[in-house]
Amino acid sequence: MTISDTKALGPRVKELRRAAGMSQSDLAAAMGRSESWVSQVERGVQPVERLSVLQALADALNVSVRELRPDAPPAEESEPEAQARSNDLDGLRVALTGHPALGSLFQQPPAEASPSLADFRQQVEEAWTLVHASRYAALSDHLAKLLPSIETAVRHAPAGNRTELHFLRAKAYQVAAASFTRQDQADAAWIAADRALQAAELAGQPLEVVASLFRMAHAFMRQRHMEQAEQAAKSAVAVMAPRAEAPACPLEELSLLGAMNLVLAVINAREGNRARTHEHIERARGIAARLGEDRNDFDTEFGPTNVEVHAVSTAVELGDAGLALDVAQDVDTSGLSPERQSRFLLDVARAHAQRRHVGEATAAILEAEALAPEQIQDHHLAREVIRDLIQLSGPRVPEALRDLAERSAVL
Repeated sequence: MTISDTKALGPRVKELRRAAGMSQSDLAAAMGRSESWVSQVERGVQPVERLSVLQALADALNVSVRELRPDAPPAEESEPEAQARSNDLDGLRVALTGHPALGSLFQQPPAEASPSLADFRQQVEEAWTLVHASRYAALSDHLAKLLPSIETAVRHAPAGNRTELHFLRAKAYQVAAASFTRQDQADAAWIAADRALQAAELAGQPLEVVASLFRMAHAFMRQRHMEQAEQAAKSAVAVMAPRAEAPACPLEELSLLGAMNLVLAVINAREGNRARTHEHIERARGIAARLGEDRNDFDTEFGPTNVEVHAVSTAVELGDAGLALDVAQDVDTSGLSPERQSRFLLDVARAHAQRRHVGEATAAILEAEALAPEQIQDHHLAREVIRDLIQLSGPRVPEALRDLAERSAVL
């Protein structure tokens, strides 16, 4: 039996959860799932297609399956479970678990022919396209297939193909690290970044090693392990900064150095260190001026525009809403990815909320949601802004804000 009527199920789950006096985090803990997953079920965007998952949901709510879904069959009449389609990164977490290709260590031949190098290149590019679009449901399915495939391939490929396969493996794990970080799953992001780093070294690609450290630093920041994040970023800057003094320093190296300075700016902003924050923003501005254009080396989107995006973000972190809004007026993010544009608008909304501008903040966060709905509806900072705006609105919450709160499971 396939359980697919998610639009009807979501409101029923919310109703039963509230009747039981449970929060979303309570239900998530009872099921061993993420709060994001519960939120997505209640909004009707996360399918519950396996009867066992429906049963676990019913058990956590202390109701029968039939109370959740009247059309659900008795367990003994159910057909074999179909593979559930995940709208978060649960499937990718499973793919990351354990040894990536254990059978290869026991000389087991691949179950099927490996894709060609050209196919792997295309699949890695597609993965980056999905993460920049914040399409995490599709990304999870894509990477859950790609990572085991490329791990098996690199262990059975001719020697002449292994270097490039290690390179592509590093890129694929960097995608995983970036997506886990953006979905607040920093523990998995750390694992993925570490695997990317090892693969990059085996590929003989030192700049990809630095790019992997960039992902690792973001994972540590999301875990609030600022000392580790700073160590990851500083170790790269210490090696790259002297190289950048050469007039002929390759642009991709400059781009990575600039991106690492932005990481250090964010770290210092979150620790309340204004002087160091502005110091790293200015260093990044100088590097971006040398580049003279927005680039996307190593999928960092570093360039003059992204520096100003970070200037806005760090000003918000420091509580300098006026500065953030002044800088934001002159920033044109139309050339950046939907993910970057959406995050910029979220920071603009945060700045307006700090100034108690409910209308402007609501407009900014709604525009951000239109660009990257999965990111905004599940981002912890977006939820904080929405809660703040509802409190600021008092008894007369604007309808658009109330609807956004419902979609984001804030109300």
